[in-house]
Amino acid sequence: MIKIVSALFVKSSSNLDEAVAEGTSEVAFLGRSNVGKSSLINALACKKQLAKSSSTPGKTQLINFFDITYEDNDKNRFEVRFVDLPGFGYAKVSKEMKKDWHKRLNDFIKNRVSIRVFVHLIDARHTNLDIDVGVFEYLKSIIRPDQKILSIYTKADKLTQKEMGLILKKDKNATLVSTLKKRGVDEANQKIFNMLFKV
Repeated sequence: MIKIVSALFVKSSSNLDEAVAEGTSEVAFLGRSNVGKSSLINALACKKQLAKSSSTPGKTQLINFFDITYEDNDKNRFEVRFVDLPGFGYAKVSKEMKKDWHKRLNDFIKNRVSIRVFVHLIDARHTNLDIDVGVFEYLKSIIRPDQKILSIYTKADKLTQKEMGLILKKDKNATLVSTLKKRGVDEANQKIFNMLFKV
């Protein structure tokens, strides 16, 4: 089983031009505002305040970069970068600002060569929202051969066993996570690592 042994905040940027220089394999986290992105990143890294969450859903409009070091059972280390993308769906901003924000985000997602894995976070209680379906279809339409998509369903502690079973029946590759109960976090870390380093 792999684990994260180091996690450091690098910088925030508002667009591709201000981003950290490419070179390290990147894992981009995206999902609706309030889906639990910051909580998941913190849980994966075992570092409570690594990614800061805003009390106002959709307020954070910056792209945040974190340098991550994984370690396997043989003490081999692997350098990765986590990229926390702005949440979507709730922001109370003007239409012009939202349009500009979406354009910058779209440019980053499509043109950032270092992104190897897209982690699409979905609220396990609301799995069929149009906005999530749209994001998944969008990712599938732009994904390169060297990129992968991992769907992670958050807030799984709010579900019954039957409800969790229905998600797994519909999406056999689903990863169900509860950061509150610390469930599924190790599995999510292992899947991310495998997508980056296992052929």
